[in-house]
Amino acid sequence: MITWQLKPFIELTTIQLYQLLKLRVDVFVVEQQCPYPELDDKDHKKGVYHLLGYDCDQLVACTRLLPKGISYPSVSMGRVAISADHRGGGIGHQLLEESLKNCQSLWPNESIEIGAQEYLTSFYIQHGFVKTSDTYLEDDIPHIDMKLAK
Repeated sequence: MITWQLKPFIELTTIQLYQLLKLRVDVFVVEQQCPYPELDDKDHKKGVYHLLGYDCDQLVACTRLLPKGISYPSVSMGRVAISADHRGGGIGHQLLEESLKNCQSLWPNESIEIGAQEYLTSFYIQHGFVKTSDTYLEDDIPHIDMKLAK
């Protein structure tokens, strides 16, 4: 059972911050072999929240929720990550549903835009997102912009 916590940057403990950054680096930099600027100065911006999913004391899933104007003109989500040993059991769907629920709570009736890795297009379509761009490379990984309109 996953326990969810939603926190702004300022409320993250040092342990939570370490776990969050480690999970994201493990997934995006090490596993996907993609050196990119993980520390992009968005984590601590005003209005940004971090959704943390714990299995006991282990951080196994996370998402960054951003208000309008930071990554996209609309509300957005990013840095969606699940630890390799927790994939395949539906946690991705739980993470996205929890992310959408929290976006709705934080920013009612706002559309949500994302830059998804292309191989996850059908996953996001299952949750109501539609493609809004052609495929493009971001850090040498095919991505596509998608939007959940409200």
